[in-house]
Amino acid sequence: MLWLYLHFPHLLLDHLQRSRKETSAMVVITESGQHVQQACPEARKQGIEPGLRLKTALSLATELATVQADPERERLILVQQARWLYRHAAPITLYPPDGLLVEASRLQRLYGSVDALWDRVERLLSDHQLTASLAVGQTPLAARLCARAQRGCRDHGDDTALMTARLKALPLDHAGFERRTLERLLRLGLSTLGDVFALPPTELARRLAPETLMYVQKIQGNRPDPQTAWQPLHHFEQQADFIHDIEYTEGLLFPLQRLLGALEDDLRWRQQDTDRLLLLLHHHQSPATRITIGATGPEHRAEAFLDLVRLRFEQQSLAAPVTALTLRVKRFLPRHEAITQDLLGDAPDLQEAWHTLISRLQMKLGASTLHRLVPQADHRPERAWTTQEPGHRQTGTPAVAAHHHSARPLWLMPHPRPLQETPEAWLAGPERISAGWWDGQRVHRDYYIAQLASGALAWVFRDVREGWFIHGWFG
Repeated sequence: MLWLYLHFPHLLLDHLQRSRKETSAMVVITESGQHVQQACPEARKQGIEPGLRLKTALSLATELATVQADPERERLILVQQARWLYRHAAPITLYPPDGLLVEASRLQRLYGSVDALWDRVERLLSDHQLTASLAVGQTPLAARLCARAQRGCRDHGDDTALMTARLKALPLDHAGFERRTLERLLRLGLSTLGDVFALPPTELARRLAPETLMYVQKIQGNRPDPQTAWQPLHHFEQQADFIHDIEYTEGLLFPLQRLLGALEDDLRWRQQDTDRLLLLLHHHQSPATRITIGATGPEHRAEAFLDLVRLRFEQQSLAAPVTALTLRVKRFLPRHEAITQDLLGDAPDLQEAWHTLISRLQMKLGASTLHRLVPQADHRPERAWTTQEPGHRQTGTPAVAAHHHSARPLWLMPHPRPLQETPEAWLAGPERISAGWWDGQRVHRDYYIAQLASGALAWVFRDVREGWFIHGWFG
């Protein structure tokens, strides 16, 4: 069995850099704040390495950006990386705070070879602007140790002999032994992992400890080392963290564009859409600001959501500087293919364009300012229509007035007014409407289309009182 391990030497720094437009030197410092724990490539170019004292690092790079180590935040960032990798490779095991393990044997049939899988992972890492050290091993521990020591090499493919040789050549200070165990092995004159493999198991257990023997056997594959497969939760959540606080909404659009792009990829993979986003703007002292972005129909395009957010930000100022931005989606809708597309899929989706227009208008003017007309199951003209929100989904059997063969005007007066003149011509009618006995507001009318002396076309009726009234106008 083969395993592929991804080691992220500065995952937190990569995560922060993706939310910035500038590329300056950054480091992660220890909790004590005295030493460098991680250094980005730009910082390494200036001579800053992990383990260096912070004072020395600041003397090498005067504009050095520092970030406090945060294991919990790094764990959440690692989960974000596992989420996109899960679409291409599974099962996955998380090794917080900086590693992911993939069972490569199951994927050989899918990708054709381990080299093809390696190529795919490298392209994905480049697309996500991540730095990682990859290694393939015959056991999970072997792959992990080689990746962390940057001893992985793609030229061996599934050559087990070459993998074993690389593992044996691994120096003991990269083999993951505890400090006391490492000191005792060095005092015995051992320098590589191959030297430890050469010791008899009983002698290794006697001279060191049974736990050390168990650890070595897991590296070799002589003892079971079960892995816990990770499963993504059925919701989307990603966060962008900032080194410097953002004080204006315009500064949130750049990192939000990346988050929405990740959401679009996730929705395409699910073959689903959504109509509701939740943005959490985190602040130092005050609670997070919650902003809900709603669309009138199913949507998955990052560009469409970004336009809605931009319109919302134009109307809302920040209550306090923003330290981090979280995008969360828990509502997913089934995706329906556009019925207006031709065989080649070149025709525009009119329904999608309609939802986009209405969503923008609502975000600009307010959710309660737009309504649409929908038919009701009532023959009385003044009660045959009602208004609904554009995004409202009608349930049950819709009331359709398709059985009416006579024309009806689009301009219906709020209240009928008496007809003051004799029409010049009668063009259509009568259409009898008798309804409303069930609610005490019965009508009994004969409707006509008449042309008045001014040339206007009116919708007139005569009721049971023998009175003539105008109820609407034709354009």
